[in-house]
Amino acid sequence: MEKTLASRLGGAARLARTRLNLTQADVAERIGIASEVYGRLERGHMLPSIQTFRRLCVVLSISADEALGLKPSQEVKWAAEPPSDYGESAELRRLMRRARQLDRTAIRILSVLAAQFKPKPG
Repeated sequence: MEKTLASRLGGAARLARTRLNLTQADVAERIGIASEVYGRLERGHMLPSIQTFRRLCVVLSISADEALGLKPSQEVKWAAEPPSDYGESAELRRLMRRARQLDRTAIRILSVLAAQFKPKPG
């Protein structure tokens, strides 16, 4: 593994992730790897597989060239628009990840509990 390439890719991923206001766990979930693995990738300690690299570029809305440091940032024509939940807070995304792991009974209990909270007026 070329350390310079891994560091360059990790730095580009970190920059794009923070620009989108995502956590490492958010990106890891969306590209289908463990948070710990994504953290190693972002720190420049590993290189992803080609499939993971492509998913990373799509999720972070960056071109492969930009991620590899080959040319300046430019609009990514082949990447889909970021999902609408990118604007949600990190706390809400974390809660949703945890809720997806619950069984039906726990989800019902969580729903009843959430219904007890009233939004603040105005």
